[in-house]
Amino acid sequence: MPRAVWLLVTGMIINVTASSFLWPFNTIYIHDHLGKSLSLAGFALMVNSLAGVVGNLWGGVLFDKLGGYKSILIGILVTLSALIGFVFLHDWPTYVVWLGFVGLGSGMVFPAMYAMVGAVWPEGGRRAFNAMYVAQNVGVAVGTALGGLVASYRIDYIFLANLTLYFIFFLIALLGFKSMQVKVENKKKVQTKEKIQLTGPFGALITVCIAYAMCWFVYVQWQGPLASHMQDLDVSLKQYSLLWTINGALIVVAQPVVTGVIQVLKRSIKQQMIIGIFIFIVSYIITTMAEGFTMFVTAMVVLTIGEMFVWPAIPTIANSLAPPDKVGFYQGVVNSAATFGRMFAPVIGGALVDYFNINVLFMFVFAMLVVATIITSLYDRKLKVEEPVEQKIAV
Repeated sequence: MPRAVWLLVTGMIINVTASSFLWPFNTIYIHDHLGKSLSLAGFALMVNSLAGVVGNLWGGVLFDKLGGYKSILIGILVTLSALIGFVFLHDWPTYVVWLGFVGLGSGMVFPAMYAMVGAVWPEGGRRAFNAMYVAQNVGVAVGTALGGLVASYRIDYIFLANLTLYFIFFLIALLGFKSMQVKVENKKKVQTKEKIQLTGPFGALITVCIAYAMCWFVYVQWQGPLASHMQDLDVSLKQYSLLWTINGALIVVAQPVVTGVIQVLKRSIKQQMIIGIFIFIVSYIITTMAEGFTMFVTAMVVLTIGEMFVWPAIPTIANSLAPPDKVGFYQGVVNSAATFGRMFAPVIGGALVDYFNINVLFMFVFAMLVVATIITSLYDRKLKVEEPVEQKIAV
């Protein structure tokens, strides 16, 4: 890969490692240490995700107007200010305020980084976005492993660890990303007069992003109600964090294998997503039967294989559909869809468990995955292009 892509990959690893000290433990900290209900914990995470939606769209627009370097630095500075607040004051309800600013700042960073990697390595095709996806999961593997150790010693130290690593990410972006600005700006010189309408490429993007948000809704239950459910089944904090370490490590090791399988089978992007959603369903079938750590490990492994099919496909589709001067905006829509799914997942999932039971949540999840499969199969039906979008995406 080009040097610029390696810099972006390194920055993504440090960024996600830092955030992985915090996100797996939000529900547990709010519920078990601040004494709030699962519904209130879900509300706090919803605030984080709502701010993330705003940040995703804003970050994408800033990328198109200012370029990746400036928009990424703005997002990092917003997040750093919130993380400093976390270190010194992490009680209720200030916890919710800091979560909101973290969502806003980190939301600005992700679409800009994805748009930048597509701009600096356009010939990379799927490989560019697969590299960023793997980088995220290296961060998840390292961050959750270290976070579990820190939390088992003293849980509020995760805030200081998060701040320290995020400051390192700030230095990498400040010193390393500036050289990419010219390349990104050159790509943006091509202007289009296309208006944003719910038809054609943008309509196809919105449709597939609805399915994407549903998949994220399902996925995030592992960070909310299922995290608490595992605690009830005597799965320890170390074991729970180990699940996410397995998730990240498996992606790093197995992503080349999955990519090779997709290439051998010659499946389109759409078929790749549908296969992934079916694997999600299998994972939740295992989860419904899980009563101990070993079964949860099995379910997590299957879930991870599913996400390797689904997650890298969406930014690849967005990059293919986007006009040259709206690449950042389209990536912002993709990240907003993921954040939107994460926003409602803890609230709805927590409420279903609080007012009914975990089995009702499982039934709701299965229904969401069925609907997501149907939407994915139809998302490009009305695309007014001569060839399907899948054929336009480089392998």
